[in-house]
Amino acid sequence: MATRAELAHLLRRATFGPRADEVDAAERVGFDATLAGLLDPTGTAVALPHFATDPLVDLPRDADRTARQRAQQQLRNQVETGTTWWLDRMVTADRQFAEKLVFFWHGHWATSVEKVRSMLGMLRQQQTFRDLGAGDFGPFLKAMLRDPALIFWLDGQQNVRKAPNENLARESMELFTLGVGGGYTEADVRAAAHALTGWQVRRGDQAATFNPARHDPGVKTILGQTGAYDTDGYADLLLAAPAHPGFLAGRLWYRFASGGPMPPDTRDRLVAAYLPGHNVTTLVHAMFTDPAFAGTAGQLVKQPVEWAVGALRQLDIRPSALPADAGRQLLRGLTALGQTLFTPPSVGGWPAGAAWLSTSATEYRLRAAQFLAQHAAPGVLDALATGKVDALARLLVVDGFTARTRTVLATAKDPRTLLALGLASPEYAVC
Repeated sequence: MATRAELAHLLRRATFGPRADEVDAAERVGFDATLAGLLDPTGTAVALPHFATDPLVDLPRDADRTARQRAQQQLRNQVETGTTWWLDRMVTADRQFAEKLVFFWHGHWATSVEKVRSMLGMLRQQQTFRDLGAGDFGPFLKAMLRDPALIFWLDGQQNVRKAPNENLARESMELFTLGVGGGYTEADVRAAAHALTGWQVRRGDQAATFNPARHDPGVKTILGQTGAYDTDGYADLLLAAPAHPGFLAGRLWYRFASGGPMPPDTRDRLVAAYLPGHNVTTLVHAMFTDPAFAGTAGQLVKQPVEWAVGALRQLDIRPSALPADAGRQLLRGLTALGQTLFTPPSVGGWPAGAAWLSTSATEYRLRAAQFLAQHAAPGVLDALATGKVDALARLLVVDGFTARTRTVLATAKDPRTLLALGLASPEYAVC
């Protein structure tokens, strides 16, 4: 029988931040039923936003400076709308793991709107994460290798038979499927670039189109195999590569279990679970039920988005319901913390671990915590009126505060101050 602490640990990793009532419910049904519910993809969530036009595509070639500035502002407005929408969806989704997996893939296939410059393209990529990211990795990989936003981000539209561009080929091996030291060579990268030639992005509707005249149909040798490989043939080679299962298992372990090395026997069990059907959900189930997972408590630092969304859920704050100025302040707070949705800093995604625990990060987190405490629902504040520190630990689903933190919390004169200090505490930042 799983303890409350073990159930809270699972929920902290598989959701953006569990509420106390969710832990209560998990205690009633047990670990297996709780995990089954988390991995069930059905549920309700906020619908995708719709943008009637793409302001940059609609801009005439002879547009003057004023028109160009107006189009740029319209794009910024779309990005702000899309970001608030996604935060809202993260907070309200009743199938939390499905949304957290989308967030994982956003960091894995890291693509930035700052270069793509189309929210339509970014949202379509995100829909691919939702539609395919929890199932067979093969179709998912093939879809991503022809994803318009990723192609544009990695200059794939410049990849032609007479002048191959290697960016997508290189990153598809190093960052997306095999990892550094994954058994490939520079010759493999060059040959893979030829296999990926021919794809172009149609900016008007953000569709990827294939132009046979730009594709190299010749024979290539990739990862020791020789054939007239195209995009799908190349994807099959990556999927069959010996390094792939362990790499993907390691990436999920690193983001959902521990920033430390994965035990070799755990890796073997996760690879064995993944290999028959290359199913991501089967791999995730094996990870959360592995004997080593229970011992990973306190080994992950929450990314700023995870920290903020968890707090929003526990404080009963819906981003879309905030006044406009407060909504923009929430987005500015995430930017100050170093993580803005749809704009990862590089193709390698965001950092992890101690990078989020610098002195400046702690200061920004306290400011953000004070902002969130000001907007907490009345019922949340009422729950802290009595019991104080213990009530705070229950609210934030923290197993316990150290004596040092409890001393600081004891100085709070009102529920909002107590709440802000709790959200900024090390025990809440590390899970």
